Amino acid sequence: MQIYGYCRISTPQQNIERQVRNILTAYPTAHIIREVYTGTTHQGRRELDKLLHTAQAGDAIVFDSVSRMSRNADEGCQLYAELYDRNINLCFLKEPHINTETYRQAMQRQISTQLQTGNAATDNFVSSVISALNQYTIDLAKEQIRLAFAQAQKEVDDLHQRTKEGMLTAKLNGKQIGQQPGRKLTVKKAIASKEAIRKYSKDFDGTLSDADCMKLIGIARNTYYKYKRELRNRISVQIG
Repeated sequence: MQIYGYCRISTPQQNIERQVRNILTAYPTAHIIREVYTGTTHQGRRELDKLLHTAQAGDAIVFDSVSRMSRNADEGCQLYAELYDRNINLCFLKEPHINTETYRQAMQRQISTQLQTGNAATDNFVSSVISALNQYTIDLAKEQIRLAFAQAQKEVDDLHQRTKEGMLTAKLNGKQIGQQPGRKLTVKKAIASKEAIRKYSKDFDGTLSDADCMKLIGIARNTYYKYKRELRNRISVQIG
């Protein structure tokens, strides 16, 4: 049996190592899968998708909380059911009451007594009561699972609403939200890349072709030519 620990953050401010520590404390042999999820595209769950294809029956996937698996109630419940049917164990450190093992035990605790009193009406009544109790156990477990995912979805929805309201309040108070129109954002990576282009490109102080420069610096084609144009414009202004 392989134990996987899946850790995910949705913003740069979150600390993924906290999740790692929590999982390794409970499951020291877990193989940790890290993922930075933007929440904007399905590809943002690439590592989880690969893990779900890799995991085999009997393996376990450990999450710090149910929200790391899914923050959408319908999607989370569907994925839970699919993995349960594949006999993949799901463990949630903050919501252990919905671990698949807990759900499986609830299923196994169903009453299977076959009472035979000799009275058909009595036997049918007892049988219907037992059947109803078994269905209640199953429904209760399913509802607990759905509530856990629904709570995770509510938390992220509330966060988005608070963020939206905060931005609106700040805007009404005259604060600038986001980058000012017409203002260019200068980042350290852009500065370093431009310095490298100027140093190595044969169009400036170097001897390398554009293709070789892109490989050496490690930037995309469009970004490379954008930086070249900005360099030329800056040099023209300085000369002028």
